[in-house]
Amino acid sequence: MAARSLLRRTSTLSSSVLGGLREVCAAASPSARGPLLQQTQGHSTATAAAASPGEKSSNLKTFQIYRWSPEGGGKPRLEEFQVDLNDCGPMVLDALIKIKNEVDPTLTFRRSCREGICGSCAMNIDGDNGLACLTKIKKDQGGAMMITPLPHMFVMKDLVVDMTNFYAQYKSVEPWLKRKDPAPADGKEIKQSKKDRAKLDGMYECILCACCSTSCPSYWWNPELYLGPAALLHAHRWIADSRDQYTKERLEAVCDEFKLYRCHTIMNCTAACPKGLNPGMEIIHIKNLQLQKPFL
Repeated sequence: MAARSLLRRTSTLSSSVLGGLREVCAAASPSARGPLLQQTQGHSTATAAAASPGEKSSNLKTFQIYRWSPEGGGKPRLEEFQVDLNDCGPMVLDALIKIKNEVDPTLTFRRSCREGICGSCAMNIDGDNGLACLTKIKKDQGGAMMITPLPHMFVMKDLVVDMTNFYAQYKSVEPWLKRKDPAPADGKEIKQSKKDRAKLDGMYECILCACCSTSCPSYWWNPELYLGPAALLHAHRWIADSRDQYTKERLEAVCDEFKLYRCHTIMNCTAACPKGLNPGMEIIHIKNLQLQKPFL
């Protein structure tokens, strides 16, 4: 299996310590620590030597992008790219696509919808988790923008992280409708009142980008045991659904000192959610329901 590196850093790192970001290489022993990220001068976009009369001058912006490949091996590093913002879209994803298309085709990242719906382009931008397609380039702010993978995830290549554990935790909460009664004889849908439907607002909108879970210190410490904000939000989405008939069983399934109670309401998850959801509050609702479980 190709070596993978584990990015360890907080989601609130200031610019003064970002340069000291540490990596753990999965190919080494679990106790071995990788070197500090080495900031290097990378490629830059070609620019004209001098602007002709009447031509708008270049507006260059520097991006420091995390680079690591299992094929080439070596140490992870930060590579600098310069992009002319006069010839680029307003979002960070626009800059990444421009760099990949025009400068370095080996730059690897996930993207799909470009509309904040699929959650594919989740990454850490200037110390904050977010979607590259919804994060604007800081045109008026001096200095480089730093782009790294989601923190505390195994890096597969460049900005692509391994989501296997994250999706397994999501699957473990059984995020689908479960009924004890037989399906309606007429084959139609199971009806729900508008009031009960409104209870699902703030939960069904989750796009599984993992920005919340990877910003949570409890998830960093116990990623294999603690389900994390995203999975627990979806657990409560089905617990709260009036059509589901396995409420008690769902509560029992997550009632565990690690699965649920590793949450210490730090609320980084709520601050990081690009959809404006509140996973921390949904976890609090689950904890409150645990007290009512004998009476359900």
